[in-house]
Amino acid sequence: MPPSSTILLDVLSEARTQILDNWLSEAEGQNPSESQREHARELLQAFGAVLRSGDPADQRSPEWAAVKKQLEAISASRAAQGSTSGETSAFVLALKSALFGALTPKVGGDPAVLLELVTSLTAQVDAMAQWTADAYQRSREDIITRQQHELLELSTPVVKLWDGVLAAPMIGTLDSSRTQLVMEALLQRIVETEASIAIIDITGVPTVDTLVAQHLLKTVTAIRLMGADCIISGIRPQIAQTIVHLGIDLQSVTSKATLADALGLAMKRLGYTFRKDS
Repeated sequence: MPPSSTILLDVLSEARTQILDNWLSEAEGQNPSESQREHARELLQAFGAVLRSGDPADQRSPEWAAVKKQLEAISASRAAQGSTSGETSAFVLALKSALFGALTPKVGGDPAVLLELVTSLTAQVDAMAQWTADAYQRSREDIITRQQHELLELSTPVVKLWDGVLAAPMIGTLDSSRTQLVMEALLQRIVETEASIAIIDITGVPTVDTLVAQHLLKTVTAIRLMGADCIISGIRPQIAQTIVHLGIDLQSVTSKATLADALGLAMKRLGYTFRKDS
Protein backbone atom coordinates (compact mmCIF):
# COMPACT_ATOMS: atom_id res chain seq x y z
CA MET A 1 0.00 0.00 0.00
CA PRO A 2 1.44 3.44 -0.92
CA PRO A 3 2.46 5.63 2.07
CA SER A 4 -0.07 8.28 0.99
CA SER A 5 -2.88 5.73 1.20
CA THR A 6 -1.77 4.67 4.69
CA ILE A 7 -1.83 8.27 5.92
CA LEU A 8 -5.24 8.90 4.29
CA LEU A 9 -6.66 5.79 5.93
CA ASP A 10 -5.38 6.91 9.33
CA VAL A 11 -6.98 10.31 8.87
CA LEU A 12 -10.28 8.77 7.75
CA SER A 13 -10.27 6.50 10.77
CA GLU A 14 -9.40 9.22 13.27
CA ALA A 15 -11.44 12.13 11.88
CA ARG A 16 -14.22 10.57 9.80
CA THR A 17 -17.02 12.52 11.50
CA GLN A 18 -15.14 15.83 11.24
CA ILE A 19 -14.33 15.21 7.55
CA LEU A 20 -17.95 14.32 6.84
CA ASP A 21 -19.26 17.43 8.61
CA ASN A 22 -16.77 19.77 6.90
CA TRP A 23 -17.49 18.20 3.52
CA LEU A 24 -21.24 18.62 3.84
CA SER A 25 -20.89 22.11 5.27
CA GLU A 26 -18.88 23.28 2.26
CA ALA A 27 -20.96 21.42 -0.32
CA GLU A 28 -24.48 21.84 1.06
CA GLY A 29 -24.40 24.63 3.64
CA GLN A 30 -25.45 24.43 7.26
CA ASN A 31 -28.48 22.16 6.87
CA PRO A 32 -27.76 19.17 4.62
CA SER A 33 -30.60 16.71 4.21
CA GLU A 34 -30.46 13.21 5.65
CA SER A 35 -30.21 11.71 2.15
CA GLN A 36 -27.25 13.99 1.34
CA ARG A 37 -25.54 12.95 4.56
CA GLU A 38 -26.19 9.28 3.84
CA HIS A 39 -24.81 9.57 0.29
CA ALA A 40 -21.68 11.30 1.59
CA ARG A 41 -21.21 8.73 4.35
CA GLU A 42 -21.50 5.79 1.95
CA LEU A 43 -19.17 7.40 -0.59
CA LEU A 44 -16.58 8.09 2.09
CA GLN A 45 -16.82 4.46 3.21
CA ALA A 46 -16.39 3.19 -0.36
CA PHE A 47 -13.43 5.52 -0.87
CA GLY A 48 -11.80 4.05 2.24
CA ALA A 49 -12.14 0.58 0.70
CA VAL A 50 -10.32 1.85 -2.40
CA LEU A 51 -7.44 3.10 -0.25
CA ARG A 52 -7.22 -0.28 1.54
CA SER A 53 -7.17 -2.18 -1.77
CA GLY A 54 -3.41 -1.68 -2.15
CA ASP A 55 -3.60 -0.01 -5.57
CA PRO A 56 -5.91 3.02 -5.44
CA ALA A 57 -4.87 4.02 -8.97
CA ASP A 58 -6.44 0.89 -10.49
CA GLN A 59 -9.92 2.11 -11.39
CA ARG A 60 -10.86 -1.31 -12.74
CA SER A 61 -10.73 -2.87 -9.27
CA PRO A 62 -13.87 -4.13 -7.46
CA GLU A 63 -13.35 -1.42 -4.84
CA TRP A 64 -13.53 1.31 -7.48
CA ALA A 65 -16.64 -0.38 -8.89
CA ALA A 66 -18.33 0.16 -5.53
CA VAL A 67 -17.30 3.84 -5.57
CA LYS A 68 -18.65 4.27 -9.11
CA LYS A 69 -21.93 2.62 -8.14
CA GLN A 70 -22.32 5.06 -5.27
CA LEU A 71 -21.46 7.99 -7.54
CA GLU A 72 -24.11 6.82 -9.99
CA ALA A 73 -26.67 6.72 -7.19
CA ILE A 74 -25.75 10.27 -6.19
CA SER A 75 -25.96 11.46 -9.79
CA ALA A 76 -29.34 9.81 -10.38
CA SER A 77 -30.77 11.25 -7.17
CA ARG A 78 -29.58 14.76 -7.91
CA ALA A 79 -30.62 14.62 -11.56
CA ALA A 80 -34.14 13.67 -10.46
CA GLN A 81 -34.14 16.61 -8.01
CA GLY A 82 -33.15 19.07 -10.75
CA SER A 83 -29.52 19.70 -9.75
CA THR A 84 -27.12 20.56 -12.56
CA SER A 85 -24.12 18.51 -13.62
CA GLY A 86 -21.80 21.21 -12.23
CA GLU A 87 -23.54 21.18 -8.84
CA THR A 88 -23.31 17.40 -8.68
CA SER A 89 -19.59 17.39 -9.51
CA ALA A 90 -18.98 20.23 -7.04
CA PHE A 91 -20.45 18.08 -4.29
CA VAL A 92 -17.78 15.43 -4.90
CA LEU A 93 -14.96 17.94 -5.38
CA ALA A 94 -15.76 19.52 -2.00
CA LEU A 95 -14.38 16.33 -0.43
CA LYS A 96 -10.85 17.48 -1.30
CA SER A 97 -11.02 20.54 0.91
CA ALA A 98 -12.34 18.52 3.85
CA LEU A 99 -9.59 15.91 3.46
CA PHE A 100 -6.83 18.51 3.01
CA GLY A 101 -7.93 20.23 6.21
CA ALA A 102 -7.69 16.97 8.15
CA LEU A 103 -4.38 15.95 6.54
CA THR A 104 -2.40 19.12 7.26
CA PRO A 105 -2.02 18.53 11.05
CA LYS A 106 -1.22 14.86 10.41
CA VAL A 107 1.59 15.50 7.94
CA GLY A 108 3.15 18.40 9.76
CA GLY A 109 5.86 20.31 7.90
CA ASP A 110 7.10 17.58 5.56
CA PRO A 111 6.59 19.15 2.10
CA ALA A 112 7.52 15.97 0.18
CA VAL A 113 4.89 13.88 1.93
CA LEU A 114 2.33 16.67 1.63
CA LEU A 115 3.01 16.98 -2.11
CA GLU A 116 2.57 13.22 -2.60
CA LEU A 117 -0.70 13.29 -0.66
CA VAL A 118 -2.07 16.31 -2.52
CA THR A 119 -1.15 14.82 -5.91
CA SER A 120 -2.61 11.40 -5.12
CA LEU A 121 -5.76 12.74 -3.47
CA THR A 122 -6.39 15.27 -6.22
CA ALA A 123 -6.16 12.59 -8.90
CA GLN A 124 -8.52 10.25 -7.06
CA VAL A 125 -11.19 12.83 -6.21
CA ASP A 126 -11.00 14.39 -9.67
CA ALA A 127 -11.56 10.94 -11.15
CA MET A 128 -14.65 10.54 -8.96
CA ALA A 129 -15.93 13.97 -10.02
CA GLN A 130 -15.46 13.09 -13.70
CA TRP A 131 -17.29 9.80 -13.25
CA THR A 132 -20.05 11.70 -11.47
CA ALA A 133 -20.43 14.09 -14.41
CA ASP A 134 -20.62 11.18 -16.85
CA ALA A 135 -23.12 9.33 -14.67
CA TYR A 136 -25.21 12.49 -14.31
CA GLN A 137 -25.39 12.86 -18.09
CA ARG A 138 -26.54 9.27 -18.46
CA SER A 139 -29.13 9.77 -15.73
CA ARG A 140 -30.49 12.90 -17.39
CA GLU A 141 -30.69 11.12 -20.74
CA ASP A 142 -32.60 8.25 -19.11
CA ILE A 143 -35.01 10.70 -17.48
CA ILE A 144 -35.55 12.60 -20.73
CA THR A 145 -36.11 9.38 -22.68
CA ARG A 146 -38.60 8.14 -20.11
CA GLN A 147 -40.44 11.47 -20.05
CA GLN A 148 -40.59 11.56 -23.84
CA HIS A 149 -42.10 8.09 -23.89
CA GLU A 150 -44.63 9.07 -21.21
CA LEU A 151 -45.56 12.22 -23.15
CA LEU A 152 -46.03 10.16 -26.30
CA GLU A 153 -48.35 7.82 -24.44
CA LEU A 154 -50.32 10.76 -23.02
CA SER A 155 -50.54 12.47 -26.41
CA THR A 156 -51.85 9.35 -28.17
CA PRO A 157 -54.67 7.96 -26.02
CA VAL A 158 -56.97 5.25 -27.34
CA VAL A 159 -60.52 5.73 -26.06
CA LYS A 160 -63.63 3.60 -26.38
CA LEU A 161 -66.43 5.70 -27.90
CA TRP A 162 -69.00 2.93 -28.13
CA ASP A 163 -69.22 -0.82 -28.05
CA GLY A 164 -67.05 -1.89 -30.96
CA VAL A 165 -65.74 1.64 -31.70
CA LEU A 166 -62.32 2.96 -30.68
CA ALA A 167 -60.81 6.38 -31.33
CA ALA A 168 -57.23 7.64 -31.29
CA PRO A 169 -57.18 11.46 -31.32
CA MET A 170 -53.76 12.68 -32.37
CA ILE A 171 -52.21 16.07 -31.59
CA GLY A 172 -48.91 17.42 -32.87
CA THR A 173 -46.42 16.22 -35.43
CA LEU A 174 -46.42 12.59 -36.49
CA ASP A 175 -43.17 10.67 -36.94
CA SER A 176 -42.16 7.03 -37.21
CA SER A 177 -41.81 6.35 -33.47
CA ARG A 178 -45.08 8.04 -32.58
CA THR A 179 -47.01 6.31 -35.38
CA GLN A 180 -45.57 2.99 -34.24
CA LEU A 181 -46.78 3.72 -30.70
CA VAL A 182 -50.26 4.57 -31.98
CA MET A 183 -50.35 1.39 -34.06
CA GLU A 184 -49.32 -0.78 -31.10
CA ALA A 185 -51.81 0.89 -28.75
CA LEU A 186 -54.67 0.59 -31.24
CA LEU A 187 -53.97 -3.04 -32.07
CA GLN A 188 -53.72 -3.94 -28.39
CA ARG A 189 -57.02 -2.19 -27.60
CA ILE A 190 -58.70 -3.89 -30.58
CA VAL A 191 -57.72 -7.25 -29.09
CA GLU A 192 -58.84 -6.23 -25.58
CA THR A 193 -62.22 -4.74 -26.57
CA GLU A 194 -62.90 -6.82 -29.71
CA ALA A 195 -63.63 -3.56 -31.52
CA SER A 196 -64.58 -3.70 -35.17
CA ILE A 197 -63.98 -0.05 -36.07
CA ALA A 198 -61.07 2.25 -35.16
CA ILE A 199 -61.13 5.99 -35.79
CA ILE A 200 -57.87 7.90 -36.16
CA ASP A 201 -58.59 11.60 -35.66
CA ILE A 202 -55.91 13.95 -37.03
CA THR A 203 -57.69 17.23 -36.29
CA GLY A 204 -54.75 18.25 -34.10
CA VAL A 205 -52.06 17.30 -36.62
CA PRO A 206 -50.72 20.56 -38.14
CA THR A 207 -49.38 19.16 -41.42
CA VAL A 208 -49.58 16.02 -43.48
CA ASP A 209 -46.76 15.18 -45.88
CA THR A 210 -45.81 12.07 -47.82
CA LEU A 211 -44.11 10.47 -44.82
CA VAL A 212 -47.08 11.10 -42.51
CA ALA A 213 -49.47 9.71 -45.11
CA GLN A 214 -47.34 6.57 -45.42
CA HIS A 215 -47.42 6.15 -41.64
CA LEU A 216 -51.21 6.46 -41.65
CA LEU A 217 -51.55 3.93 -44.46
CA LYS A 218 -49.39 1.43 -42.57
CA THR A 219 -51.53 1.87 -39.47
CA VAL A 220 -54.73 1.39 -41.47
CA THR A 221 -53.28 -1.77 -43.06
CA ALA A 222 -52.30 -3.20 -39.66
CA ILE A 223 -55.78 -2.50 -38.27
CA ARG A 224 -57.41 -4.25 -41.23
CA LEU A 225 -55.16 -7.26 -40.76
CA MET A 226 -56.60 -7.51 -37.25
CA GLY A 227 -60.07 -7.83 -38.76
CA ALA A 228 -61.21 -4.29 -37.94
CA ASP A 229 -62.01 -1.33 -40.15
CA CYS A 230 -60.43 2.10 -39.93
CA ILE A 231 -61.75 5.61 -40.50
CA ILE A 232 -59.54 8.71 -40.61
CA SER A 233 -61.21 11.93 -39.45
CA GLY A 234 -60.17 15.55 -39.08
CA ILE A 235 -58.89 16.12 -42.61
CA ARG A 236 -59.20 19.89 -42.88
CA PRO A 237 -59.39 21.72 -46.26
CA GLN A 238 -55.73 22.76 -46.11
CA ILE A 239 -54.60 19.20 -45.41
CA ALA A 240 -56.87 17.86 -48.17
CA GLN A 241 -55.29 20.29 -50.67
CA THR A 242 -51.80 19.28 -49.53
CA ILE A 243 -52.60 15.59 -50.01
CA VAL A 244 -53.91 16.27 -53.52
CA HIS A 245 -50.89 18.39 -54.46
CA LEU A 246 -48.50 15.71 -53.20
CA GLY A 247 -50.29 13.08 -55.25
CA ILE A 248 -50.86 10.87 -52.21
CA ASP A 249 -53.41 8.11 -52.86
CA LEU A 250 -55.77 7.74 -49.88
CA GLN A 251 -58.71 6.53 -51.94
CA SER A 252 -58.62 3.14 -50.24
CA VAL A 253 -59.00 4.81 -46.83
CA THR A 254 -62.37 5.94 -45.52
CA SER A 255 -62.12 9.55 -44.34
CA LYS A 256 -64.42 12.11 -42.75
CA ALA A 257 -64.06 15.82 -42.04
CA THR A 258 -64.78 15.59 -38.31
CA LEU A 259 -64.69 13.06 -35.50
CA ALA A 260 -68.47 13.41 -35.15
CA ASP A 261 -68.94 12.45 -38.81
CA ALA A 262 -66.63 9.46 -38.38
CA LEU A 263 -68.51 8.30 -35.30
CA GLY A 264 -71.80 8.65 -37.17
CA LEU A 265 -70.46 6.50 -40.01
CA ALA A 266 -69.13 3.93 -37.55
CA MET A 267 -72.51 3.68 -35.80
CA LYS A 268 -74.25 3.28 -39.15
CA ARG A 269 -71.90 0.44 -40.10
CA LEU A 270 -72.64 -1.26 -36.80
CA GLY A 271 -76.37 -1.04 -37.52
CA TYR A 272 -77.30 1.72 -35.10
CA THR A 273 -79.80 4.42 -36.04
CA PHE A 274 -80.55 7.58 -34.08
CA ARG A 275 -83.37 10.05 -34.17
CA LYS A 276 -83.98 13.30 -32.36
CA ASP A 277 -86.91 13.35 -29.98
CA SER A 278 -89.41 16.03 -30.89
